[in-house]
Amino acid sequence: MSDFRLLMISAMYENGGNTTQRLLDGHPELFVYPFESQLGTRFVNDHLTSLFPVKYRWPVFTLDATPEQDYAAIIDEETKVRARTPGVSKFRDHAFEFSDDERLDRYVELVGELGRSRPSNVEAFMRATFDVWKNHRPSGREEIYVGYSPVVVVDAETILDELPRADVLHVVRNPWSAYADTKKRPVPLALRSYMLLWALSQYIALQVRARYPDRMHLLRLEDVLADPRGVLSAELGLEPAESLAGPSWNGTHLSEVYPWGTIRTPTSQANRATADELSKAEQDEIAARAGPLLAALGYQGFLPGA
Repeated sequence: MSDFRLLMISAMYENGGNTTQRLLDGHPELFVYPFESQLGTRFVNDHLTSLFPVKYRWPVFTLDATPEQDYAAIIDEETKVRARTPGVSKFRDHAFEFSDDERLDRYVELVGELGRSRPSNVEAFMRATFDVWKNHRPSGREEIYVGYSPVVVVDAETILDELPRADVLHVVRNPWSAYADTKKRPVPLALRSYMLLWALSQYIALQVRARYPDRMHLLRLEDVLADPRGVLSAELGLEPAESLAGPSWNGTHLSEVYPWGTIRTPTSQANRATADELSKAEQDEIAARAGPLLAALGYQGFLPGA
């Protein structure tokens, strides 16, 4: 059995996944992926494909593919764009000494050692990333690889079944602040569509946590923002390193999480103020569509009167 340890972060859009990933960045026990680790492939095709982009799903590989073809199938858009066409990447202002071709070579080498399977392919991909990232600043004490794909919670049960030493961390945010931030996107989801996906994501997270209480973690962004160092270290069994207190990238402090996500200022005050950007009608409709999940997640009193 491989000793590969993976912590996969999941969060519905604008629920704080990027923020949590940036808070974990720089922790001496963690290899934190530089951007979203979009491990999905175009071969994902199931009952959820019409709801969630395949780039955010757990990957599917064809039986007759080579390791080189497997590597090419992994979408990993943010990292590949930054490596191959840095001038058009939203992360172009952040130094990233990384060759996608070198990672491919290392990936093929690792698959040759591990064997070709979905768990081995994921392990090889994550390990290869850090093996060739030249300006990465490790502590030398890293033990766990950390990835982040929005809504990968829908595949959490598969991840935990296939990787015995993996954990999934699902982050949930109150739906009012989350939808208010979603509205800031150039082409936002409609409220009705957004709330369907929000509710489904949280339902699946609660269901999987009941089946895997020790490896499926569910945290509210509100609790993380109130005490990131204490909450994250306690939930994930990490040492309470000072790096957990604020967002960073490759160990360098970030004054705001953007452009990793739409949450610019990760504070409790900003989070609460964002919910108030909505109209009363929007607030009431969100409450109605969230239904019993508000009580299940402890949000029934977050927005009085909604």
